[in-house]
Amino acid sequence: MENMKNILNVLCVFISIFVFSQTKSVKKVPVKKGTKSTVKKAVAANKPNADLVVINKDLPVLIPKKKGDQFGYVNQNGKFIIQPEYHIAVFFYEDCNLLNSPNEKVRKFGTKEYATVEKNMISYRIDQSGKRVYQFKEADFGKCKFEEYKQQLFQAYILNGFYGIIEKSKFVNAADYRQYQIYPQYQYLFILEGDDVANPMIVASNNDKFGIIDVNNKIIIPFEYSNIKRNFSWKLGKMFEVTKDGSNYYYIDANNKTY
Repeated sequence: MENMKNILNVLCVFISIFVFSQTKSVKKVPVKKGTKSTVKKAVAANKPNADLVVINKDLPVLIPKKKGDQFGYVNQNGKFIIQPEYHIAVFFYEDCNLLNSPNEKVRKFGTKEYATVEKNMISYRIDQSGKRVYQFKEADFGKCKFEEYKQQLFQAYILNGFYGIIEKSKFVNAADYRQYQIYPQYQYLFILEGDDVANPMIVASNNDKFGIIDVNNKIIIPFEYSNIKRNFSWKLGKMFEVTKDGSNYYYIDANNKTY
């Protein structure tokens, strides 16, 4: 009987040691280390690019800029982030043909996270690191779904060879100077396409120089340029494409800061 008790005691001790050893072995499985390394990798992957500084929240983080005969992209400090190697480079913006592509795999390249560039007569979409992620193929083009057109409130009006601005819905009598938003006094006026039709930016020419005014005739950009392009740079990037010598164009913001 005493021997039986001794045997049972030995078995109990053995079982306890076995369970304890299994518990220790489970604790030694490097679960925490694996978790830590995964977290570190995730943090590294989501770490923002320190070069994409935001000084003016209204402007793109990457701005097309020409150097020599080639285009690249600079940040808001004017530093080249994507080196100039392209014949054409436009703002990072949506491409509706790709957004609506019949090929679902390329639709993501139509988002505003990518920009269209051209090199050696071949067009690509690049990401913000400058990597070419997609080469355009006509078979991938979808049909654009255009938003409802925003009717312009204002339009240019010519009187005696000079340009002014009228509000179309209110203008009925050209002889009444009070009906003009801006009485005709400029050599040229052009209302730029934009999202705010109540406060558009207007390319104006005075004394053979170009500047930008608003609908209250306030000068936004001084009359110091030989030309300002009438394109979509204001709509896409809140910037103006200007030149002082008639050939070298560059971008400025609404504060007349050069990029």
